[in-house]
Amino acid sequence: MIRYSLTCDNAHEFEGWFSESADFDRQVATGFLTCPVCHSAAVSKLLMAPSVSTARKKDERQTLAMDAMRQEALQKLKQAVAAVKANSEDVGTQFPEEARKIHYGEADARGIIGQATVDEAQALLEEGIEIAAIPVLPEDVN
Repeated sequence: MIRYSLTCDNAHEFEGWFSESADFDRQVATGFLTCPVCHSAAVSKLLMAPSVSTARKKDERQTLAMDAMRQEALQKLKQAVAAVKANSEDVGTQFPEEARKIHYGEADARGIIGQATVDEAQALLEEGIEIAAIPVLPEDVN
């Protein structure tokens, strides 16, 4: 797991945990990573000091980072994401079009998931179509 110190364009600082550097890039590109305070999608990494890790230090850091409350919260979030996915149709990159069809009554109402760019998501919201990002979670959350 990689921990990044992050900031949004409104200067709110927060942390994010990612399984690899590419996960951060992917979440920013798709608009899934937003500020927990103001929900801005303009998120960037802050400079961080490098950390040299020994096995003992790594175990201690992981214990501190994944204390019982965080682990329980991640597990509940993982369950919620799984429930949404299990009860939705994955329409892939056709998400914006399908969301519009459902909103305007051109397709049967149903739960859908898929991908949209930040611009596509913003356009849907401006049209009054309610959408929400589903977080990408690490696979090894117990």
